[in-house]
Amino acid sequence: MAQTQDGITSIEAGDFPRVVEVWEASVRATHHFLTEADIQFLKPLVEDGLRQLEVLACVRDGDGQVAGFIGVQGAKVEALFIHPAWRSQGIGRRLLTYAVESLGATAVDVNEQNDQAVGFYRRMGFEVAGRSAVDDMGLPFPLLHMRRSGTAQAK
Repeated sequence: MAQTQDGITSIEAGDFPRVVEVWEASVRATHHFLTEADIQFLKPLVEDGLRQLEVLACVRDGDGQVAGFIGVQGAKVEALFIHPAWRSQGIGRRLLTYAVESLGATAVDVNEQNDQAVGFYRRMGFEVAGRSAVDDMGLPFPLLHMRRSGTAQAK
């Protein structure tokens, strides 16, 4: 398990149950627009999708468990989730900085109803470049297409 200077490590196959736990706990804390049925529907799809990403990296707690993770495909951040117990401790900032500086990430789609995430990405130098009325699966969860300042282009 390679570790970067910022304590970011790769996610191993054995980490996936914990990764899904972190995703679910984070979604329950921030995605208030999702119903229980939505979460249960998305859960297996999320795990399958995360396994397909080019880069899936995390920050671990003192016990070696995943505290937060980021998934990147090409130049796009596809996932960034922090367990609620570890929020507001700089993990999201560390992971996103790693994705931007080491992986060249310049884009992210954010649920419009997730005000906390939209604000976080704005503070990290991203700006809205476009909007979709539905998510990638055609569900009625509007997305904001955000780009790093200086790389924003209308979509």
